[in-house]
Amino acid sequence: MSDSLPTAPATATAPTPMTLPTARRSGCPFAPPPELTEAHRRGPVSPLIHPGGVPGWLITGYEEVRSVLADSRFSARKELMNVVDFELPPAPPGEFLLTDEPQHGRYRKPLVGKFTVRRMRMLTERVEQITTDCLDAMEQTGPPADLVTAFAKPIPAIVICELLGVPYEERGSFQKQVESFMGGETTDEELITAYTATQNYLAELVAAKRANPTDDVLSELTDSDLDDEELRGISLILLAAGLDTTANMLALGTFALLQHPAQLAALRADPALTGQAVEELLRYLSVAKSFMRTALVDVELGGRTIEAGTTVVLSYHTANRDPARFADPDVLDLGRKFSGHLAFGHGIHQCLGQQLARVEMGVAFTALLKRFPTLRLAVPAEDVALRPETADIYGVKSLPVTWDV
Repeated sequence: MSDSLPTAPATATAPTPMTLPTARRSGCPFAPPPELTEAHRRGPVSPLIHPGGVPGWLITGYEEVRSVLADSRFSARKELMNVVDFELPPAPPGEFLLTDEPQHGRYRKPLVGKFTVRRMRMLTERVEQITTDCLDAMEQTGPPADLVTAFAKPIPAIVICELLGVPYEERGSFQKQVESFMGGETTDEELITAYTATQNYLAELVAAKRANPTDDVLSELTDSDLDDEELRGISLILLAAGLDTTANMLALGTFALLQHPAQLAALRADPALTGQAVEELLRYLSVAKSFMRTALVDVELGGRTIEAGTTVVLSYHTANRDPARFADPDVLDLGRKFSGHLAFGHGIHQCLGQQLARVEMGVAFTALLKRFPTLRLAVPAEDVALRPETADIYGVKSLPVTWDV
């Protein structure tokens, strides 16, 4: 089963600049919105109108997105993002995703050694135990279950909170705060309230770790030259990413597997496919849909001139389905052998926690399919509630599943 979208015949007229976000077509929960697919059909770089009528560009091609991510002529700095008709403030201290070198390197360097492949693999046993506990609770409660709340959210939440030393009894309320400003469905007032509450909590957590260090990453960071504000910002990035992206990959990935029975059967028959399956699901779903960069000078890209000061939107999910890079890109093929998808980005901002995400997904998918060999949707696929395109990370709100007892 593929999740491709039809495209319109080519025309000779100049494309009308599009606006974002756009909605996915009904019945295609895993495909990019059709407007993005059509934009890519016309070319890898398309005109775009940001909010407030500000002109920009949409980058949909694999090579072009990868090129921008590796090009120092494009900036990630928040205050340079020319997307609204007023000036944006700089990113708060520590929020390194929205900074350039050398500030970005100053924030990221103390973290690199704490998220190595070796260190993340050492966590495998703990991830396995957390996963087992979640599946035990699911089994004891019995079907049906919401896979989001019973499985997809708690596994990465417990892992990242333990890594950063969030006290056990505070994890639930903290997780809700983070979800409130990342889910894309709150009012502006609710978003500000949740964001402020999260910032206040992290300030208290940093102070507690500095006063009484424990065995966690945040405590280790208090030995660096980073001040409390910077540590708060770094913690926000790590916690938000660790809670939201992997949770949505686990839930949406399970949904995708259940909708592709032949692929699911192949994975059940050969657990050795798990590593490849994780990479293919990352490519196919691309839950971190897009990022932005601003040109510092005029740059020629994809036959277009990106003028200095113009902000571009990098579409990861169309880049990861670019037929120039991937054969049959709209087909979920767990046996696909390749490297180089952009689900974790590329260049100096490539996802710091990607190895942790791989460990969590590999362990979780394997255990879930082994424990519940008859797992299936408890509702029609079209009734599965999806996150809106305004959410930072794409996924499902809930995933009702059942199994034979």
